[in-house]
Amino acid sequence: MLNTRDEAMALLRQYNKEPFHILHALTVEGVMAWYANELGYGERGDFWSMVGLLHDIDFEQWPDQHCQKAPELLREAGASDEMIHAIVSHGYGLCADVEPEHEMEKVLFAADELTGLIGAAARMRPSKSVMDMEVSSLKKKFKDKKFAAGCSRDVIRQGAERLGWDLETLMERTILAMRSCEASINKEMETL
Repeated sequence: MLNTRDEAMALLRQYNKEPFHILHALTVEGVMAWYANELGYGERGDFWSMVGLLHDIDFEQWPDQHCQKAPELLREAGASDEMIHAIVSHGYGLCADVEPEHEMEKVLFAADELTGLIGAAARMRPSKSVMDMEVSSLKKKFKDKKFAAGCSRDVIRQGAERLGWDLETLMERTILAMRSCEASINKEMETL
């Protein structure tokens, strides 16, 4: 069974070796933990986190089968149907036909692409950090379609709409979420 973070991390590392992919997984894990607490799902925070950690389990080795290969890998590891559904739903409209239904799935759908954009913007800052990032500077990067071109602005917009939030609210909350875990992620990346 897939019950602990250590088990989830071992599974992630089994299929992901690139530091960039591991960094992204850790970032989405931390963001999902923050959102679970922020939105009143603290008792399910471990589940939200594990979904965030494993959401791209199949991307590094099977990019052309992203969200298609994941159910098989997750099932073999003992993941629940709920976890598999949540993970696959983050690719809705791009690589999966499983629609995000629950609030957690909608958060993952919205935040996944946005963490990539925020991370790219942070790397361009003198501080290399989200700690001093403002929504206004992120909005400028968002409007520049050439910046972090792989981060779908349409998915980010759809994600905000699915949550019933405006884009600025999603950006502000996700920056705060990334601030909450930046130090621990940097420390964990040093040990890998």
